[in-house]
Amino acid sequence: MDLDIELKILDKRLGTDFPLPDYATSGAAGMDLRAMVEKDTVLNSGETRLIPAGFSMHIADKNVCATIFPRSGLGTKHGIVLGNLTGLIDSDYQGPILVPLWNRSSSPFVIEVGMRIAQMVFLPVIHAKFKVCQEFSQTEERGDKGFGSTGV
Repeated sequence: MDLDIELKILDKRLGTDFPLPDYATSGAAGMDLRAMVEKDTVLNSGETRLIPAGFSMHIADKNVCATIFPRSGLGTKHGIVLGNLTGLIDSDYQGPILVPLWNRSSSPFVIEVGMRIAQMVFLPVIHAKFKVCQEFSQTEERGDKGFGSTGV
């Protein structure tokens, strides 16, 4: 299913020197986000920095959100992950997309201009309403047994 998202471009390089966010393969779940920094930037060990993705986005459909995930290669090979682990973009947000990169390695890492730094996935949203009750109907197998109750 394709969904049209209204994009407001903030960075003049986007669309000319660098492409808009897109899917790397036909089976990719996430669109690649790029570092739209003015120059190569060093992210020191233990440091977290907000890196602009170069655009603002307004989803406008309350039944859709966007999530930001780290790129597995950056995390595994270089220790570069998201400072908040997973980002959530609500449908009514209209500001710039910023990626909080965290260097959890012991070595500095260079964020290059235009480097693919994260991925964005669009997801459906279900708006739940809580209903107060006095008790639950017991499940046969689990009930209120918690962490580790189903074994290793």
